[in-house]
Amino acid sequence: MRFLEKIKKGESVLGPFSKTSDPSMIEAMGYAGFDFIIIDLEHGPNTVLNAQNLIRAAEVSGTFPVIRVADNTATDIGKALDIGAKGVQVPQITTAEEARAAVSHAKFSPLGMRGVCRFVRAAEFSNKDRFAYFQEANGQFLILQLEGQEAIANFEDIISVEGIDVIFLGPYDLSQALGVSGQINHPLVLEKMQYVIEKCKSKNIKSGVFTDKIQDAKRWLDLGVDYISFSVDVGIIQEASKTIIHQLST
Repeated sequence: MRFLEKIKKGESVLGPFSKTSDPSMIEAMGYAGFDFIIIDLEHGPNTVLNAQNLIRAAEVSGTFPVIRVADNTATDIGKALDIGAKGVQVPQITTAEEARAAVSHAKFSPLGMRGVCRFVRAAEFSNKDRFAYFQEANGQFLILQLEGQEAIANFEDIISVEGIDVIFLGPYDLSQALGVSGQINHPLVLEKMQYVIEKCKSKNIKSGVFTDKIQDAKRWLDLGVDYISFSVDVGIIQEASKTIIHQLST
């Protein structure tokens, strides 16, 4: 997959959140060239049951399927990985203890204590060699979302936890934590972002950010952010529709 190729080269990767339930939408975005797609089980209407087909659509079109789980629990994280997600994105991480719990939920021994079942899609329903499956599964991406003042205060403790691949920050959450709510391009926000990026690099952890504006995405790329989540599929469709309507009615 192009996601892994770019990551290995140290290049930034780009992908949207997805709130639709139609595999065709995922497949189309993959063919368009997005590196990854975040299937949203926190704020979207999807369930683990239909997310399986969304993952299949991502795989068919060569894009990297990530699931944002609803909660930092063994059940939510384990099920997302069992159905074949190549990465899990865990929201509301505020402490190192919560980060360690996420690692434990996402990794098999000796890295964690993820519940073991070989009769799942990720293991080809037991067709894969069990030892090869366990090793492969421990290589799946773990993305932790830091949100709120407590997370920022505990940032250095959190990134000291082994097993994290990406630290993900929302600029809106960060602006609120810094007392400049909504001002995502405020110097304080940009300064903190640069600090986070540099600290993550020192720990060999990728940094990630959400944005829904092209100019802001370019700014984060220039600052060295590795994992750019750009907008949401339903928003992208709506903006494209508005553009078409505007161009044909003026």
